[in-house]
Amino acid sequence: MIVDGPKEQAKRSSAAIGEFIRDQRQQAQVSLRQLARLAGVSNPYLSQIERGMRRPSAEILQQIAKALRISAEQLYVHAGFLDVREGNLELVAAILADAELTERQKQVLLDIYESFRRENEQHGGADVPAAAGAAHASVPTE
Repeated sequence: MIVDGPKEQAKRSSAAIGEFIRDQRQQAQVSLRQLARLAGVSNPYLSQIERGMRRPSAEILQQIAKALRISAEQLYVHAGFLDVREGNLELVAAILADAELTERQKQVLLDIYESFRRENEQHGGADVPAAAGAAHASVPTE
């Protein structure tokens, strides 16, 4: 059995997201030029994304999703930025789209969010009193 390396996996992922974007664009009956303008990217760059030659950032995916009027989460899942998750997908999308955070910071925030959700599930839901959680918080005040 041959296992693809990271480069081959990245190429397949880029091709998959490009194909998905092209399909969504065609279903919306929007030209490549129109989508590029609406998403704030150049025609050649969008064309390269659709052909799998470029892998767009989470921020670019959010712009494309907004232009196509689809959820950014769909694009994040197809691009491999996001596993199918439970919880507040708008929160997840906002974290992924924040241009001021590094990719590592985004992943750490999402991991913390998931761990809190799992913890709450194990304890019968999110009915933990606010005071109980505050005792463990170390949020600096100014």
